[in-house]
Amino acid sequence: MARYHVLHETRYTYGSAVSLSQQLLHLVPRLCPWQTCLDFELGLEPEPSWRQRGEDAFGNPVEWLAFYQPHDSLLVRAEMEVEVEPHLPADLDQGPTREELVQRLAYRSEPPLAEDLAAKRFLFESPHVRVKHELAAYAADCFAPGQALLESARQLMEKIYTEFEFDPEATTVATPVLEVLEQKRGVCQDFAHLMIACLRAQGIPARYMSGYLLTQPPPGQPRMVGADASHAWVAVYAPGATAHDWVDFDPTNNLLPDTQHITLAWGRDFNDVSPMRGVILGGGGHEPEVEVTVTPLEG
Repeated sequence: MARYHVLHETRYTYGSAVSLSQQLLHLVPRLCPWQTCLDFELGLEPEPSWRQRGEDAFGNPVEWLAFYQPHDSLLVRAEMEVEVEPHLPADLDQGPTREELVQRLAYRSEPPLAEDLAAKRFLFESPHVRVKHELAAYAADCFAPGQALLESARQLMEKIYTEFEFDPEATTVATPVLEVLEQKRGVCQDFAHLMIACLRAQGIPARYMSGYLLTQPPPGQPRMVGADASHAWVAVYAPGATAHDWVDFDPTNNLLPDTQHITLAWGRDFNDVSPMRGVILGGGGHEPEVEVTVTPLEG
């Protein structure tokens, strides 16, 4: 088991006063079978005129904020303590093959299992994930007939890691997946979207995972890419492979996330789980300054 202190600060300095602002935050770590949020505090400058907590359509904790008074900056400071338990699958050869899962999820006259119905939300196109023949073709050599689905997903993760270059200047949040496939470069968000698109093109439900990585690794271990900001990875639906039917894969670092990944939220793609997004009236030009620090705790 691992325990972490996380500090996530987002600061906006506006070019002119903002007269009205509404924000949606995904900053409270999600309760998972392997993860517990022990403490969470949210600091805001200025104080909002209105705020409310709840859950989004995917069961993620969210907070809505509204600012009705003029302000020329906004600071959102999320501080939390999180405990993460080991949750790696025992064997990647466990669970269904791709063919078995596709057949299981196919339309039938009888009602589907509740877990299959929930997983189907992550099977189709979403705003940042296209399902195209080019993506199915790119992933095809990872899906040998009769091979366990999780082993195929591992091979796809490794292929993306090997063939793509991490380049923060190559893409934006709006860069299409097919362009990422062509350019062979991007950031963790792009690699997650690409892997999800390839999996869905093969008929496999896959969801976008948003969270954090340990900023400074233990002595002797390499520092992982994407540790200074919120991170993104992938979860694959493999019923029966684990107690909770989903297995995580991190194509940016070519590993299966375990206690070093902290889960904030999951959805169909980045659009569903952006840590902070909203609308403002006024403000002029502005870019957020984001700092994330993840510190391991004793005990």
